[in-house]
Amino acid sequence: MDLLLIGGVSGSGKSVALGALEDSGYYAVNNLPLPLVSEIARYLAKAGRDRVAIALDVRTAPGLADLAATLAQLRAEGRNARFLYLDTKTETLVKRFSETRRRHPFSSDTRTLTEAIDYERALLADVRSLGFVFDTSELPARALRSWIKDFVSVDASKLTLQLESFGFKHGVPLDADLVFDVRCLPNPYYEPALAALTGRDEPVVQFLEKVPEVERMYADIYHFVASWLPDYARDNRNYLTVTIGCTGGRHRSVYLVERLGRAFSRRYQVLIRHRELG
Repeated sequence: MDLLLIGGVSGSGKSVALGALEDSGYYAVNNLPLPLVSEIARYLAKAGRDRVAIALDVRTAPGLADLAATLAQLRAEGRNARFLYLDTKTETLVKRFSETRRRHPFSSDTRTLTEAIDYERALLADVRSLGFVFDTSELPARALRSWIKDFVSVDASKLTLQLESFGFKHGVPLDADLVFDVRCLPNPYYEPALAALTGRDEPVVQFLEKVPEVERMYADIYHFVASWLPDYARDNRNYLTVTIGCTGGRHRSVYLVERLGRAFSRRYQVLIRHRELG
């Protein structure tokens, strides 16, 4: 059984992720208490379900304190159990709850919305490192659905390298393992004919390939990541997220992520993300 557990802060898109997984052929279970996961997995296995996605309910198991033990038990029973953690910046969560007028699960007469978000984030702090982290702060729902479908399409038994471009003016991704700043490179945005294009368009590619500093930056990032990837793999890492940021996240970082993706895909599983391109 391919079993994917979904956790994270309320308002981060767990329902959207679960819907994307259901569209991808997973049997979806929403808001299941952690103590019932193993029992439900055994029941669904007997029923012939080989792909199952379960969104966990933190309210019934504060902090998901037994998640590590549950994952170990599931794997001992022969399940391919993974944990996906969705995270979002506090200011984004405040906006989402305010716009939808939904009540936060941990809101109360004595706890404001921001305090409720901070309280839940503290409860989940210890389990965040148990899985693969998605930062959904800047992602529209359609982009999250696409990213989730890409995520489950790779071989979970091998290390996957995720390369993500972003714009510093929108903040550093919360799911970054390594961050490279390429704002020192010449910016195609200031060329009138290139401003509306992206790093995937041929005129921008040609512009950047003529700049020696771009080639040097590419080589430095490639050799750094390539030299350390085997060590991350030996550390039993399933995913490594390498983020590359420029000012707006549409030209320089996109170009470098695309080029690095082509280079690393010859030896590794690679997922490419362009946060600011939606």
